[in-house]
Amino acid sequence: MTERHQDGSALDSSALDGNALAGPLAEIFRVDVTAALGRCTACGLDGPLASLLVYGRAPGPLVARCPGCEAVVLRLVRGPEEAWLDLTGTRCLRIPLGD
Repeated sequence: MTERHQDGSALDSSALDGNALAGPLAEIFRVDVTAALGRCTACGLDGPLASLLVYGRAPGPLVARCPGCEAVVLRLVRGPEEAWLDLTGTRCLRIPLGD
């Protein structure tokens, strides 16, 4: 059975889930950011970063899209000595800090 978006359109089967961001984001943040709750700027869908649709492979460019509307929510590019993180498609990000 084909997985579908909330609007009924078919999901792209080449996408990974947002857990693919765990390793690359762990190099930048001291907490597991995949558990953070974000809000899509385009459609307002709230959910953990782990639920995003991720295209690309680390350490190359990663593009994460909203599972509701497929808008780009996050872009991450890792260079040899620095990383660029673009959260333009994220209205807000609530990061659990733990203990």
